[in-house]
Amino acid sequence: MKNLIPVLTPILAVVAASLVSCSKSGAGPARPRPDPAVPVTVAVVEVVPWDRVVPVVGPLSPKDEAAVSAEVEGRVEKVLVDVGEARAPGEEMALIDTSSYEAQLQLAAANLAKAQANLTNAEQNLRRIQELRAVNISAASDLDLATAQAGQARAEVQAQEAAHAIARINLNRSHVKAPFAGSVAARLVSAGDYVKAGTPLYRIVNDTELKLTVPVNEGYAGEVKNGQTVRFSVDAYPNQVFEGHVYLISPAVNTANSTFPVSALVTNATRRLKANTFAHGELVLARNVPTAVVPLGAVVRFAGVTKAFVIEHDIARLRNVQAGRVKDGRQEILAGLKAGETVALNGNTKLFEGAKVRLQPADNPASGKPDNERAAAEPTKPEARP
Repeated sequence: MKNLIPVLTPILAVVAASLVSCSKSGAGPARPRPDPAVPVTVAVVEVVPWDRVVPVVGPLSPKDEAAVSAEVEGRVEKVLVDVGEARAPGEEMALIDTSSYEAQLQLAAANLAKAQANLTNAEQNLRRIQELRAVNISAASDLDLATAQAGQARAEVQAQEAAHAIARINLNRSHVKAPFAGSVAARLVSAGDYVKAGTPLYRIVNDTELKLTVPVNEGYAGEVKNGQTVRFSVDAYPNQVFEGHVYLISPAVNTANSTFPVSALVTNATRRLKANTFAHGELVLARNVPTAVVPLGAVVRFAGVTKAFVIEHDIARLRNVQAGRVKDGRQEILAGLKAGETVALNGNTKLFEGAKVRLQPADNPASGKPDNERAAAEPTKPEARP
């Protein structure tokens, strides 16, 4: 056995070397190191013409609103209009004891005619006395009496003319008429009711012209002007935009909330908008203002921080940004980015300050979406079956 050891030793060494060689050849080629660069698509910060606006909310109220009351006393003969019906200015709404006031007008006309006849007689008598007095046939006292009678007759005519005018006014007032174009919001009397002067009959609102009154922050006091456009919508027509124009600006600021009221006049000829409804929209301070914008996917919001990544020489640089409005899939940038800068559009949730990036083509169908939205939009791949 001892004689075999020198013979077996070289053989075992050869076998061990061959086994090591086989194990190395079975391991295959060395794996390449992973690329540390984060793949991203990018977009450029653009400047587009957007209107400079202030969000506003407030009620739509009628421009004119009035309580139509009785101006004469009497029984209501007819009610000619009801709730929701429209009336033009001067159109009749109700009749109050018109037959009595017509009779009073006729009586006043008769009294006036009588007074005018007495005046004619008194003036003729005065002229005769003046002629006789001129030839010393009539006494001076007769002339004085005729003069006084003529003056009294003239005063009586004036009194009867006033009574006749009052009777005509009362007859006209017995025909209750609309003070302005509008619709009846409430009817408070019925035919047969006895009313006195001052009794409310209707409440009428001018719904062909509405006013939208909104509070505006005092910081915009120097920019709000008459004639500016207010765009808004209401719940009844959520997909339709209405317009009004500023016509009243309060000269005082409310110290409780640091705002001042602004009213816009809204034309409502078709009466689609209802008075006292709530509207929300925007006040246009300036039109076509150059505005920096980026696609929505370029902005990341996390834990109350809004940020974006600017790509410089394939390196990601973190920027805190101040975002504004969202419109047509684009985000307004108020501060933090400059026009022409390149920002990460997709993949930015994996980025950090100083991260290396690898640019990808921007024709990705989901390139305009944030990473979380894009992930939700990608179809789930089916599991491989054995």
